[in-house]
Amino acid sequence: MADRSGRTVVYVSSCDSHDIDVMALDGASGALRAIEKVALPGKAGSATPMAVSPDRRFLYVGMRSQPYGVACYAIDSESGRLTHLGVGPLADSMAFLAVDGGGRFLLAASYPGHKVSVSAIGPDGVVGATTQVIADLPNAHAIRPDPANRHAFVASLGSDTVRQYKFDAATGMLTPHATDAVRFGDKDGPRHFVFHPDGRHVYLLCELSVLVYALDYDAASGTLKPMQSLSYKTPGYAYNGDKWAGADIRLTPDGRFLYACERSTSTITAFRVKEDGTIAHIEQVPTETQPRSIAVDPGGLYLLAAGQLSDHVMVYAIDREAGRLRILGRHPVGRNPNWIEAVALP
Repeated sequence: MADRSGRTVVYVSSCDSHDIDVMALDGASGALRAIEKVALPGKAGSATPMAVSPDRRFLYVGMRSQPYGVACYAIDSESGRLTHLGVGPLADSMAFLAVDGGGRFLLAASYPGHKVSVSAIGPDGVVGATTQVIADLPNAHAIRPDPANRHAFVASLGSDTVRQYKFDAATGMLTPHATDAVRFGDKDGPRHFVFHPDGRHVYLLCELSVLVYALDYDAASGTLKPMQSLSYKTPGYAYNGDKWAGADIRLTPDGRFLYACERSTSTITAFRVKEDGTIAHIEQVPTETQPRSIAVDPGGLYLLAAGQLSDHVMVYAIDREAGRLRILGRHPVGRNPNWIEAVALP
Protein backbone atom coordinates (compact mmCIF):
# COMPACT_ATOMS: atom_id res chain seq x y z
CA MET A 1 0.00 0.00 0.00
CA ALA A 2 1.09 3.58 -0.56
CA ASP A 3 2.38 5.76 2.23
CA ARG A 4 -0.28 8.48 2.40
CA SER A 5 1.30 10.35 5.28
CA GLY A 6 3.49 12.51 3.05
CA ARG A 7 6.66 10.72 4.15
CA THR A 8 7.96 9.91 0.68
CA VAL A 9 10.84 12.15 -0.36
CA VAL A 10 12.09 12.64 -3.91
CA TYR A 11 15.74 13.45 -4.67
CA VAL A 12 16.76 14.85 -8.06
CA SER A 13 20.43 15.38 -8.91
CA SER A 14 21.24 17.90 -11.64
CA CYS A 15 24.48 18.12 -13.59
CA ASP A 16 24.73 21.72 -14.78
CA SER A 17 23.50 23.38 -11.58
CA HIS A 18 25.44 20.73 -9.57
CA ASP A 19 22.81 20.33 -6.89
CA ILE A 20 20.13 18.08 -5.42
CA ASP A 21 16.48 19.06 -5.22
CA VAL A 22 14.80 17.56 -2.15
CA MET A 23 11.00 17.39 -2.42
CA ALA A 24 8.15 15.83 -0.46
CA LEU A 25 5.73 13.69 -2.46
CA ASP A 26 2.20 13.81 -1.11
CA GLY A 27 0.89 10.25 -0.99
CA ALA A 28 -2.74 11.26 -1.46
CA SER A 29 -2.44 13.75 -4.33
CA GLY A 30 0.97 13.17 -5.94
CA ALA A 31 1.86 16.83 -5.43
CA LEU A 32 5.53 17.73 -4.99
CA ARG A 33 6.61 20.29 -2.40
CA ALA A 34 10.13 21.72 -2.28
CA ILE A 35 12.01 21.02 0.95
CA GLU A 36 15.51 22.23 0.15
CA LYS A 37 18.15 22.52 -2.57
CA VAL A 38 21.56 21.10 -1.65
CA ALA A 39 24.74 22.17 -3.46
CA LEU A 40 27.08 19.30 -4.31
CA PRO A 41 30.73 19.59 -3.28
CA GLY A 42 33.44 20.16 -5.87
CA LYS A 43 32.89 21.27 -9.45
CA ALA A 44 30.12 20.34 -11.85
CA GLY A 45 30.49 17.01 -13.63
CA SER A 46 28.91 15.32 -16.61
CA ALA A 47 26.30 13.41 -14.58
CA THR A 48 25.34 12.60 -11.03
CA PRO A 49 24.11 9.01 -10.45
CA MET A 50 22.54 8.33 -7.06
CA ALA A 51 21.99 5.34 -4.79
CA VAL A 52 20.18 4.90 -1.48
CA SER A 53 21.24 2.54 1.32
CA PRO A 54 18.84 -0.35 2.03
CA ASP A 55 17.93 1.10 5.43
CA ARG A 56 17.23 4.48 3.74
CA ARG A 57 19.59 6.29 6.12
CA PHE A 58 22.14 7.39 3.50
CA LEU A 59 22.17 8.87 0.00
CA TYR A 60 25.18 8.58 -2.31
CA VAL A 61 25.80 10.89 -5.28
CA GLY A 62 28.54 10.18 -7.81
CA MET A 63 30.59 13.06 -9.24
CA ARG A 64 31.99 12.48 -12.71
CA SER A 65 34.56 15.28 -12.89
CA GLN A 66 38.05 14.89 -11.45
CA PRO A 67 38.84 14.15 -8.71
CA TYR A 68 36.23 11.40 -9.05
CA GLY A 69 34.31 10.86 -5.86
CA VAL A 70 31.00 10.10 -4.20
CA ALA A 71 29.26 12.61 -1.95
CA CYS A 72 27.79 10.89 1.12
CA TYR A 73 24.69 12.26 2.89
CA ALA A 74 22.66 11.29 5.94
CA ILE A 75 18.89 11.33 5.34
CA ASP A 76 16.90 12.87 8.17
CA SER A 77 14.23 10.31 9.08
CA GLU A 78 11.62 12.96 9.87
CA SER A 79 12.06 15.54 7.10
CA GLY A 80 14.18 13.87 4.41
CA ARG A 81 16.69 16.72 4.57
CA LEU A 82 20.30 15.90 3.79
CA THR A 83 23.40 16.32 5.95
CA HIS A 84 26.72 16.11 4.13
CA LEU A 85 28.99 13.52 5.76
CA GLY A 86 31.98 13.52 3.45
CA VAL A 87 33.31 12.55 0.03
CA GLY A 88 34.69 9.12 -0.73
CA PRO A 89 37.06 8.31 -3.62
CA LEU A 90 35.94 6.53 -6.79
CA ALA A 91 38.13 4.68 -9.26
CA ASP A 92 36.77 6.50 -12.32
CA SER A 93 33.89 8.52 -13.73
CA MET A 94 30.94 6.35 -12.67
CA ALA A 95 27.66 6.20 -14.57
CA PHE A 96 25.87 4.01 -12.02
CA LEU A 97 25.96 3.39 -8.27
CA ALA A 98 24.35 0.68 -6.14
CA VAL A 99 24.59 -0.28 -2.47
CA ASP A 100 24.69 -3.98 -1.61
CA GLY A 101 21.88 -5.51 0.42
CA GLY A 102 23.84 -5.33 3.66
CA GLY A 103 24.64 -1.63 3.23
CA ARG A 104 28.36 -2.30 3.60
CA PHE A 105 29.63 -1.85 0.03
CA LEU A 106 29.17 0.63 -2.80
CA LEU A 107 29.21 -0.92 -6.28
CA ALA A 108 29.96 1.40 -9.21
CA ALA A 109 30.06 1.07 -13.01
CA SER A 110 32.18 3.30 -15.26
CA TYR A 111 30.98 3.81 -18.82
CA PRO A 112 34.08 5.73 -20.05
CA GLY A 113 36.50 3.74 -17.89
CA HIS A 114 35.19 0.30 -18.95
CA LYS A 115 35.30 -1.03 -15.40
CA VAL A 116 33.39 -1.67 -12.19
CA SER A 117 34.54 -1.13 -8.64
CA VAL A 118 33.68 -2.05 -5.06
CA SER A 119 34.23 0.31 -2.13
CA ALA A 120 33.70 -0.28 1.60
CA ILE A 121 31.13 1.87 3.42
CA GLY A 122 31.94 2.78 7.00
CA PRO A 123 29.51 2.55 9.92
CA ASP A 124 29.11 6.33 9.65
CA GLY A 125 27.84 5.98 6.08
CA VAL A 126 30.96 7.43 4.44
CA VAL A 127 32.47 5.55 1.48
CA GLY A 128 36.07 4.52 2.01
CA ALA A 129 38.84 3.24 -0.21
CA THR A 130 38.16 1.18 -3.31
CA THR A 131 38.70 -2.49 -2.47
CA GLN A 132 38.31 -4.05 -5.93
CA VAL A 133 38.39 -2.96 -9.57
CA ILE A 134 37.43 -5.21 -12.49
CA ALA A 135 38.55 -3.87 -15.87
CA ASP A 136 37.87 -4.89 -19.49
CA LEU A 137 34.11 -4.29 -19.26
CA PRO A 138 33.39 -2.19 -22.38
CA ASN A 139 31.12 0.72 -21.51
CA ALA A 140 29.96 -0.75 -18.19
CA HIS A 141 26.64 1.03 -17.67
CA ALA A 142 25.04 -0.52 -14.59
CA ILE A 143 25.82 -2.88 -11.72
CA ARG A 144 23.38 -4.37 -9.21
CA PRO A 145 23.42 -7.15 -6.60
CA ASP A 146 20.57 -9.62 -6.66
CA PRO A 147 17.86 -9.49 -3.93
CA ALA A 148 19.60 -12.27 -1.96
CA ASN A 149 22.91 -10.33 -2.03
CA ARG A 150 24.73 -13.44 -3.29
CA HIS A 151 25.30 -12.49 -6.92
CA ALA A 152 25.86 -9.31 -8.93
CA PHE A 153 25.41 -8.35 -12.56
CA VAL A 154 26.97 -5.77 -14.88
CA ALA A 155 25.39 -4.39 -18.06
CA SER A 156 28.23 -3.91 -20.55
CA LEU A 157 26.84 -1.77 -23.36
CA GLY A 158 29.99 -1.96 -25.49
CA SER A 159 30.13 -5.76 -25.53
CA ASP A 160 26.37 -6.39 -25.73
CA THR A 161 26.57 -8.59 -22.64
CA VAL A 162 25.44 -8.81 -19.04
CA ARG A 163 28.31 -10.15 -16.93
CA GLN A 164 27.51 -12.53 -14.05
CA TYR A 165 29.42 -12.55 -10.75
CA LYS A 166 29.31 -14.21 -7.38
CA PHE A 167 29.21 -11.62 -4.59
CA ASP A 168 30.71 -12.18 -1.15
CA ALA A 169 28.61 -10.08 1.22
CA ALA A 170 31.26 -10.36 3.95
CA THR A 171 34.21 -9.08 1.91
CA GLY A 172 32.50 -7.31 -0.99
CA MET A 173 34.53 -9.32 -3.51
CA LEU A 174 33.16 -10.09 -6.96
CA THR A 175 34.15 -13.38 -8.62
CA PRO A 176 33.24 -14.19 -12.23
CA HIS A 177 30.60 -16.88 -12.58
CA ALA A 178 31.53 -20.04 -14.50
CA THR A 179 29.12 -18.79 -17.16
CA ASP A 180 30.47 -15.28 -17.03
CA ALA A 181 28.32 -13.51 -19.65
CA VAL A 182 24.89 -13.51 -21.23
CA ARG A 183 25.11 -12.27 -24.82
CA PHE A 184 22.53 -10.17 -26.60
CA GLY A 185 22.19 -8.94 -30.20
CA ASP A 186 24.84 -6.87 -31.94
CA LYS A 187 24.38 -3.18 -31.07
CA ASP A 188 21.63 -3.91 -28.55
CA GLY A 189 23.56 -1.84 -26.01
CA PRO A 190 22.51 -3.22 -22.57
CA ARG A 191 22.12 -0.24 -20.24
CA HIS A 192 19.94 -0.56 -17.10
CA PHE A 193 18.10 -3.48 -15.50
CA VAL A 194 15.75 -4.21 -12.60
CA PHE A 195 14.87 -7.32 -10.57
CA HIS A 196 11.26 -8.39 -10.25
CA PRO A 197 10.09 -8.71 -6.60
CA ASP A 198 9.37 -12.40 -7.21
CA GLY A 199 13.14 -12.95 -7.38
CA ARG A 200 12.74 -15.02 -10.57
CA HIS A 201 12.83 -12.43 -13.34
CA VAL A 202 14.97 -9.51 -14.54
CA TYR A 203 14.12 -6.79 -17.05
CA LEU A 204 16.91 -5.28 -19.14
CA LEU A 205 16.67 -2.02 -21.10
CA CYS A 206 18.87 -1.80 -24.19
CA GLU A 207 19.85 1.72 -25.20
CA LEU A 208 20.71 1.30 -28.89
CA SER A 209 18.21 -1.28 -30.17
CA VAL A 210 15.41 0.16 -27.99
CA LEU A 211 14.44 -3.30 -26.78
CA VAL A 212 13.39 -4.48 -23.34
CA TYR A 213 14.40 -8.06 -22.56
CA ALA A 214 12.55 -10.23 -20.05
CA LEU A 215 14.96 -12.73 -18.48
CA ASP A 216 14.51 -15.77 -16.28
CA TYR A 217 16.67 -15.62 -13.15
CA ASP A 218 17.89 -18.73 -11.36
CA ALA A 219 18.66 -17.38 -7.89
CA ALA A 220 20.36 -20.59 -6.79
CA SER A 221 22.96 -20.55 -9.55
CA GLY A 222 22.96 -16.79 -10.13
CA THR A 223 22.39 -17.07 -13.87
CA LEU A 224 20.15 -15.28 -16.36
CA LYS A 225 18.38 -16.62 -19.45
CA PRO A 226 16.60 -14.39 -22.01
CA MET A 227 12.93 -15.25 -22.55
CA GLN A 228 11.53 -12.42 -24.67
CA SER A 229 12.22 -8.97 -26.12
CA LEU A 230 9.83 -6.15 -26.97
CA SER A 231 10.49 -2.77 -28.59
CA TYR A 232 9.79 0.59 -27.00
CA LYS A 233 10.48 2.60 -30.17
CA THR A 234 8.06 5.32 -31.22
CA PRO A 235 6.27 4.13 -34.39
CA GLY A 236 6.76 6.29 -37.46
CA TYR A 237 9.32 8.62 -35.89
CA ALA A 238 11.85 10.09 -38.39
CA TYR A 239 15.23 10.30 -36.67
CA ASN A 240 17.11 12.30 -39.30
CA GLY A 241 20.34 10.52 -38.50
CA ASP A 242 20.06 10.73 -34.72
CA LYS A 243 20.46 7.48 -32.85
CA TRP A 244 17.96 5.90 -30.51
CA ALA A 245 18.70 6.62 -26.87
CA GLY A 246 16.95 4.42 -24.35
CA ALA A 247 17.60 5.65 -20.82
CA ASP A 248 15.95 4.08 -17.78
CA ILE A 249 13.64 1.27 -16.64
CA ARG A 250 11.55 0.84 -13.48
CA LEU A 251 9.03 -1.60 -12.01
CA THR A 252 6.13 -0.93 -9.69
CA PRO A 253 6.81 -2.44 -6.24
CA ASP A 254 4.17 -5.14 -6.79
CA GLY A 255 5.86 -6.13 -10.05
CA ARG A 256 2.72 -5.73 -12.18
CA PHE A 257 3.85 -2.85 -14.40
CA LEU A 258 7.14 -1.93 -16.08
CA TYR A 259 8.15 1.44 -17.57
CA ALA A 260 10.95 2.37 -20.00
CA CYS A 261 11.91 5.84 -21.23
CA GLU A 262 13.56 6.94 -24.49
CA ARG A 263 15.36 10.27 -24.85
CA SER A 264 15.26 11.01 -28.59
CA THR A 265 11.46 10.90 -28.71
CA SER A 266 10.91 11.96 -25.07
CA THR A 267 8.52 9.10 -24.40
CA ILE A 268 7.69 6.56 -21.71
CA THR A 269 6.44 3.11 -22.66
CA ALA A 270 4.31 1.12 -20.22
CA PHE A 271 4.27 -2.70 -20.12
CA ARG A 272 2.15 -5.20 -18.24
CA VAL A 273 4.06 -8.03 -16.54
CA LYS A 274 2.34 -11.39 -16.97
CA GLU A 275 2.31 -14.23 -14.46
CA ASP A 276 5.02 -16.08 -16.37
CA GLY A 277 7.31 -13.04 -16.30
CA THR A 278 6.86 -12.05 -19.94
CA ILE A 279 5.63 -8.54 -20.79
CA ALA A 280 3.02 -6.94 -23.03
CA HIS A 281 2.64 -3.38 -24.31
CA ILE A 282 0.12 -1.10 -22.61
CA GLU A 283 0.77 2.36 -24.06
CA GLN A 284 3.37 4.99 -24.92
CA VAL A 285 3.06 8.56 -23.61
CA PRO A 286 5.01 11.81 -24.14
CA THR A 287 7.05 13.16 -21.26
CA GLU A 288 9.64 15.81 -20.32
CA THR A 289 12.23 16.60 -22.97
CA GLN A 290 15.05 14.04 -23.01
CA PRO A 291 14.11 11.94 -19.98
CA ARG A 292 17.28 10.41 -18.58
CA SER A 293 15.84 9.05 -15.34
CA ILE A 294 12.47 7.85 -14.10
CA ALA A 295 11.30 6.60 -10.70
CA VAL A 296 8.25 4.91 -9.20
CA ASP A 297 7.24 5.93 -5.68
CA PRO A 298 7.44 3.21 -2.98
CA GLY A 299 3.64 2.95 -2.86
CA GLY A 300 3.42 2.26 -6.59
CA LEU A 301 0.93 5.07 -7.19
CA TYR A 302 3.12 7.59 -9.02
CA LEU A 303 5.79 7.69 -11.71
CA LEU A 304 8.22 10.61 -11.94
CA ALA A 305 10.30 11.57 -14.98
CA ALA A 306 13.20 14.04 -15.04
CA GLY A 307 13.80 15.90 -18.33
CA GLN A 308 17.43 16.80 -19.03
CA LEU A 309 16.48 19.55 -21.47
CA SER A 310 13.32 20.79 -19.73
CA ASP A 311 14.72 21.17 -16.19
CA HIS A 312 11.44 19.84 -14.83
CA VAL A 313 10.09 16.69 -13.22
CA MET A 314 6.73 15.40 -14.45
CA VAL A 315 4.50 13.43 -12.07
CA TYR A 316 2.05 10.80 -13.36
CA ALA A 317 -0.63 8.85 -11.56
CA ILE A 318 -0.36 5.11 -12.25
CA ASP A 319 -3.68 3.40 -12.88
CA ARG A 320 -3.48 0.49 -10.44
CA GLU A 321 -5.67 -1.73 -12.60
CA ALA A 322 -4.39 -0.96 -16.10
CA GLY A 323 -0.91 0.55 -15.57
CA ARG A 324 -1.72 3.59 -17.71
CA LEU A 325 -0.20 6.97 -16.88
CA ARG A 326 -2.07 10.22 -16.25
CA ILE A 327 -0.23 13.54 -15.92
CA LEU A 328 -0.73 15.22 -12.54
CA GLY A 329 1.74 18.10 -12.77
CA ARG A 330 5.26 19.40 -13.30
CA HIS A 331 7.86 20.77 -10.92
CA PRO A 332 10.99 22.86 -11.73
CA VAL A 333 14.32 21.42 -10.60
CA GLY A 334 18.00 22.10 -11.29
CA ARG A 335 19.61 22.44 -14.70
CA ASN A 336 20.12 19.18 -16.61
CA PRO A 337 18.56 16.75 -14.11
CA ASN A 338 20.22 13.37 -14.50
CA TRP A 339 18.89 11.11 -11.77
CA ILE A 340 15.78 10.73 -9.62
CA GLU A 341 15.09 8.60 -6.55
CA ALA A 342 11.87 8.30 -4.53
CA VAL A 343 12.43 7.17 -0.94
CA ALA A 344 9.95 6.21 1.78
CA LEU A 345 11.35 7.59 5.02
CA PRO A 346 11.96 4.90 7.66
